[in-house]
Amino acid sequence: MSSKSARKEILALFHQRGDDFVSGAQISRALGVSRTAIWKQIEALRKLGYDIEAVTSRGYRLRATPDTLLPGAIQAGLQTTLIGRDIVYLESTDSTNQHAYTLGESGAVEGTTVIADFQSGGKGRLGRRWCSPAGVNFYGSILVRPVIPSYCAPRLTFVSAVAVAEAIQASSGLPARVKWPNDVLIGGRKVAGLLNEMSAETERIHFVVFGIGVNLNMDAEQFPPDLRYPATSLRIELGRSVSRVAFARELLQQLDHWYRLYLQDGIAPVLARWQELFDLMDQQVEIETPQGPLRGVVAGLDEDGALLLRLPSGARERILAGDVRPLAGKE
Repeated sequence: MSSKSARKEILALFHQRGDDFVSGAQISRALGVSRTAIWKQIEALRKLGYDIEAVTSRGYRLRATPDTLLPGAIQAGLQTTLIGRDIVYLESTDSTNQHAYTLGESGAVEGTTVIADFQSGGKGRLGRRWCSPAGVNFYGSILVRPVIPSYCAPRLTFVSAVAVAEAIQASSGLPARVKWPNDVLIGGRKVAGLLNEMSAETERIHFVVFGIGVNLNMDAEQFPPDLRYPATSLRIELGRSVSRVAFARELLQQLDHWYRLYLQDGIAPVLARWQELFDLMDQQVEIETPQGPLRGVVAGLDEDGALLLRLPSGARERILAGDVRPLAGKE
């Protein structure tokens, strides 16, 4: 067993026992390694920031974990069947999406998740920069290989949007809402952004990368002054920090649920939940499209995820890309 696997198994045992001690003999039997080897892995975990108590004749007990997005910490207690089976942690990278894309090209298994503590070149939609300071947020990319036609790939944005909103609500109690096409908001302020990227041929998808950035513990002064839209973080909204490890685990579980539901039942249940989380139905909006601004009333989503806009003339326009800005008043 590799050192990485041994540490992962030890953390899983700690998680199962809660506040109770785990004896060296129990760990030895579970891992099939010597007591000396266990001691070495316990010391390695301590160097990573885990507070592990050792008591003669009782064994070991985990008292505190570092809020570092290490694979073993996230996978301890992770209840998924697909997403997060393999987690790659990077202290620093240019872009988790790019790293996951490269892994996809080299044959990485579906569900492979890349998480970074810091991104030097985090990407947003339309080539925008995603602010990625170290030690405070979640920056991750998840590789999936759905057996669906390539024209269905845009629907997957709604899968990840619903998963992020549900994870925020489950882990913080805050009422997260979605904004078309790929943002998540709290109180009208952006707390998360999504960027899916795909490798495909005309008829089939090789893989899709779910790119997800969530502002967890950023302070107001850490946001750049040139943001196009107001932003926030869970810490700002709650008045306290949240566990990045616990949030990452919840997010992967939500993504696993909604992605498997999509594969099983299609996009309908995902879109139904997305629309429950969407506040702009029947609202007057202005949409900045590649062809110029359009004003009208939001009339819902088409089956492929396009936004339906009812124009002042009564005509209905399908919007495939653009920035939505609410205007005062309903229709």
